[in-house]
Amino acid sequence: MLKVLGVTLVVLAVALAIVPHYTDCQSQGLELTTANGKAVPMKCHWTGVAEFGMAFPLAAVGAMMIISRRKETLSFLSVTGIILAGVSIALPNGLIGVCATPTHTCATTMKPALTALGGIIAGASILGLILSARSKVLS
Repeated sequence: MLKVLGVTLVVLAVALAIVPHYTDCQSQGLELTTANGKAVPMKCHWTGVAEFGMAFPLAAVGAMMIISRRKETLSFLSVTGIILAGVSIALPNGLIGVCATPTHTCATTMKPALTALGGIIAGASILGLILSARSKVLS
C-alpha cells in the first residue's frame, strides 16, 4: 500500500508542476506593464515557478517511498510529504499569492487546483504516516 502512495505522490508532484504552467496569467497572455513600458510577469507566475520547484522534492519523496522498506524511513518521508504539502498550499494562498483580480485564470483555476492538490498530497502523506506506524515489519 505504501508503494501505491509513493506512486500517487509522484503523479501528484507532476500535476503540481504542470498545472501552473497552463493556468497562470502569463500563459493567458496577461502581463503587468510598468511606467517605463516594460512588461513583467504577475505574481501568479512566480507562484507557479515556486510550485514547480516544490514538485521536485515531492517527486523524490514519492520515489523514495516506492523503494524504501524501513518503517522509520517511510515515517520520515511521510512527514516530509506533509511539510511539502503545507508549503504548496501556502504558496498560492498568501506566501506568494495570485493576482488580486478575481476573474483571472490564476484566481479561478490555479489557486483552487493547487490548494486541492496540496490537500490530497497532505492526505496521502498522513495516510502513509499512519500505515508506516501501524506496520511492524515492511517487506
